[in-house]
Order: sequence, then C-alpha cells, then structure tokens
Amino acid sequence: MEHLPENQRTERKLAAILAADVVGFSRLMSRDEEGTLNRLKAHLGELVEPHIAAHRGRIVKRTGDGLLVDFASAVEAVRCAVAIQAGMADRNRAAQDDRRIEFRIGINLGDVIIEGEDIYGDGVNIAARLEALADPGGIFVSRAVRDSVRDKLGIVLEDLGEKPVKNIPRPVRVFRIGRAGGLAPASQPPAVPDKPSIAVLPFANMSGDAEQEYFSDGISEDLITDLSKVSALFVIARNSSFTYKGKTAKVQEIGRELGVRFVLEGSIRKAGNRVRITAQLVDATSGGHLWADRFDRDLTDIFATQDEVVQQIVGALAVKLTQRETQQLRRGGTRNVEAYECWLRARELLGRGSREAVVQCQTMHRRAIELDPNFSAPYAGLAFASVSDYVNAWVDEPARALDAAEEWARRAIELDDQLPGGHVALGNVLVWRRRHDDALVQLNRAVDLDHNYAQGHALVGMALMYSGRAAEALGPFATAMRLDPHHANILLHLVAQAHFSLGHYEIAATHLVERIARNPNTDASRMLLAACYGHLGRPEDARAAWQGLLGVNPDFSLTQRAQVLPYKDSSDFERIVAGLAKAGLP
Repeated sequence: MEHLPENQRTERKLAAILAADVVGFSRLMSRDEEGTLNRLKAHLGELVEPHIAAHRGRIVKRTGDGLLVDFASAVEAVRCAVAIQAGMADRNRAAQDDRRIEFRIGINLGDVIIEGEDIYGDGVNIAARLEALADPGGIFVSRAVRDSVRDKLGIVLEDLGEKPVKNIPRPVRVFRIGRAGGLAPASQPPAVPDKPSIAVLPFANMSGDAEQEYFSDGISEDLITDLSKVSALFVIARNSSFTYKGKTAKVQEIGRELGVRFVLEGSIRKAGNRVRITAQLVDATSGGHLWADRFDRDLTDIFATQDEVVQQIVGALAVKLTQRETQQLRRGGTRNVEAYECWLRARELLGRGSREAVVQCQTMHRRAIELDPNFSAPYAGLAFASVSDYVNAWVDEPARALDAAEEWARRAIELDDQLPGGHVALGNVLVWRRRHDDALVQLNRAVDLDHNYAQGHALVGMALMYSGRAAEALGPFATAMRLDPHHANILLHLVAQAHFSLGHYEIAATHLVERIARNPNTDASRMLLAACYGHLGRPEDARAAWQGLLGVNPDFSLTQRAQVLPYKDSSDFERIVAGLAKAGLP
C-alpha cells in the first residue's frame, strides 16, 4: 500500500473552538478610532488574554476586533468565556453607550484540520456562526458543547432550538449560556418590581470645591437610607446608585440596568452657612418628570430639608406610610451640623476599606461623638471599623478590637433602637464571636426595620452560611444582589463560600473566578478557589491559584484564617483544608 509523505498528511483533532468579536466595532471606530483601539487593547491585555492563558487556551488568530481560540476541552472553553463576560460586564458598568465594548462569544466542539499554526473546517466555521448569532455580552454554544459541559459547571443552558447557519448544510442546535448558579445572563436586565421602585443617583456637587464631595454624597446616601425604610418602596442600594457618579447616562438606561421605574437626581450647592438643594423625580420609562423642587436653606436646616424631600417623593409616588414609618422618618440622628459632617467624612473613609482609611474613619467617628454623644450612627460606624481591625489582624490584640466593636454596637442600639445600622453592626460582631443564633436575631431585626437594606440581607446570608445553613443563605444573598445589582465583589465570595460548603465546587469556582477578575488583590478568594480545584481533581490549577495568593499576600497564614473564620462546624473549614491537601498544598 502506498503512503502519503509525512509532510502531505492532513492532521486532524477534536478541539473546543471559541470565537469572539466586538459588537458594533465599525460604529465604535467611526466615532472614536484611537479611543476605541486603546480601550480594546486594555480589555484584551488585562482581562481576555490572561483568562485564556489561565484556562489553557491557545490564540490561533487575531482579527481587528476578535479572536479565535483553541481549547483542549469544552469545559475549559466555557469556563473561560463565562469569566471573560463576567469581567467585561463589570468593566462596562455605567460606561457611556458610545464607549462600551461588548463581546459576543460562540463555542463549538468538533473536528478541525491543522495546518501549521492555523485550524480550519466545520468545527471552526460553526463556532464563528454561533458567535455571529450571540447577544451582546452573551455566549452561544453548540449541542456538542452542551452535552460535554452539562451537569459539570452549574450553569444555565437555554435551548434556543435549531438555527440555519451560512455555509453549513444542516441547522445547528443552539444553546445560550447563563451565569453561574442560575443567575440571569449578563446582558439581561433585572425585572422591575411590582411596587414603586426607585434609584437615588449621587447628587452633583455644585459648590465648586471638590472637598465638598463628601457632603453631596452624604445627602444622597441619607435620602437612600430614609426611602429604604418605606416598606411600600423598592429602593436600590447606594453601591449600585453610585456607580453612575460622574457619568452621563440616560435615565431610561439607568432604569433598565437597575430594574427600577423611577430615578431621583439633583444637585447641592454649599456656600458658607447656606445650602441649595435641587431635586427631580423622573419616570425612567418615559423620561417624564413627576416632581421637581428647589430648596434654599440655612445649613442648620439641612435635616428638616432632607425630611421634606423624602415626604414629597413619597407623596409623588402615592405611597402610604405606616405609623411606624412615619415616626421613623421624623427621627433625627443629630441636629449638630458639625457632628453630622464628621460622620459623613467617616462613612466615606470606612467605605474605602484600606487600613489607613479605617484609622482615619475611627478618628472622625470619635470626633462626631465628642460633638454629639447621643448621635448613634458613629457608634455603629466604630463597631464596623473595629471588626475590620479584628478580621484583618490590623492591631496587636485583635480580640480586644472585637470586644470594643461589641461595646460600640450596643451603645448605638441603646441610643436608637430603630436604627437598622446598630442592629447590623451588633449582628456582624456576634457572627465573628460565633454566636450565630444571637447574630441572626439582630440581623433579622435590621431587615425588619428596613426591607431594602442590601447589606443587612447579605449579612443574614453570611450568618446563615457560617452557622452551617448554607442552602438557606442563598436566598438572602439573592435578595441583596437584586437590591444592589452592582453589588460589592465580596458578595461573590460569600455566595461561593455557601456553594463550597454544599459541595457545589464548579459553581463556587465560577463565582470565585469572577470575584478575582473584579478584585485581583483578594487572598481569601484565591484560597477558596485553590480548594475548589483540589476537590475537582485539578491540582495544576489549584497550585496556580495558590501561587497567585502568595503573590498578593506573601504572609498569608492558613492557621490564622482557621482561627478567624467563624464557622460553627469545624468540618466546614476542614473541607477547605482537604481540598488544598488533594492538590498537595498546605
């Protein structure tokens, strides 16, 4: 029998092919060629290509706005695609429409022909056709990919039926991939609730002094806090509202992204002892104004003015207050303007999360208390700051920091037991003391006082998770995510922890990869990801995650983490240790 020479043989292999390109690239280039290219280069270099490398993909070719990537398995290709789209969704939040770069991704598993560094064949062509069908921010896969990854990744696979595709003789069965754990696809906005729903955007600082930014932000946060207490309203959390700070996004687009019917926007001008507040309530469906007003007041009247704005908004939305809500909205935290301003500065510093900022926030909280010892909010703030000292071991005697945190939180409740923040502060302390049942009493009290308290719902979930009730924790976590669509990335870690405790290692890993994409400096998520990979029989990936952990925190101590993490049942932490051990890690 005659044989072809070695160099004339056609080499074939089974491969998972990922095709990606930018939606509307020509349109973006026509508007801003240089800016579009710079943004695309940054996305590729900082997010897309690192994920491809991490999931052992090989970039076969690059086009002006896209990539063709070869993976050894469909599972790795899908993991990579989910991580890329999650990272891009985060990067695109609150970006202007004409600056937003969105990828479409198609994945196929099939036979390909290899010629040098290139690949050809129907396996490649189908991936390209799936990419062309995909939604912006979406991932479309073939039936072969669905069959290969089903039940392995904990993702949603929506059957879109058979689709005719160009130059392929038979229709292709198409599936849309959703986010991990059954969350909506990145491109699908949340549904608008049945009751009146509102987002309060950060009021513009018109004072001509950037130093006054804390004041305009503080007023906006207080309006969110007051409206949140009205049970007949659905109020988006501060974290999500503030992603639009300094952006020029249309009200209709904001309403769609956050899943709300109404948007409150305005401005604040503070000069000497005078303050001017303008506010307008807009219907995000039509763009029409429901209510608008301007308030020129002495600074000492700022609290009464805030009450007035809230009352007028509630009236414009035709919402009826309960007797308790009426009393709550009339309560004043302090009437001392200087104490109030110190607290606003302290709250902003606490939100930064760094050790230096926490130290500064403690100084400002103490100053607020000196000015008004009966002002309860700074006591709750000091409790949260002291817990940060304890958890991060930022002080020489962490146990004393936790004692101080409990004292501050209990004092906040003594001064105002209708303040949800005091109950959340105490509940948080009690979780870390491993008094899980007592913590849940306080945290449930907080969300009873404020049904829209996203942080409260998240901490209820955390308390349930640490107390060994991980399945129950997923509900409060989902509520927190809906109230705060642009939620802090720590929530992804907490959801992953719950799934990890339930043995859902693939789902946990997907959340952790997204969390690391959003916060590359996390050591906790890298530790848990390494443990996930150990349980999944992926020792190389586990070791890579561990190396990443040591890169961000060379002094990381598993022993210290075991002492601090407040699991009620030690077997939950032992599950982490077991996962690491399976990968040959400490």
